[in-house]
Amino acid sequence: MCLSVPAKIIEIGSSGWQAKVDYLGSHIDVGISLLDRVEVGQYVLVHVGEAIQVVDEELAKESIEIWKGWLDEA
Repeated sequence: MCLSVPAKIIEIGSSGWQAKVDYLGSHIDVGISLLDRVEVGQYVLVHVGEAIQVVDEELAKESIEIWKGWLDEA
């Protein structure tokens, strides 16, 4: 079973292999080499530091709200 969290791409590195994402309010660098093409503003699913799939913005925002609810309960 895999667990991934949606994140918004806010910057693509000059190498084209990494991107800075907003990951539940934190900005971190993730690998993007598993994806054909990503653009600033897109949402991706991140698993162990790698973007594994581009996702629809509406779905990503719904998922982020669910994650925030879970974290608030913890």
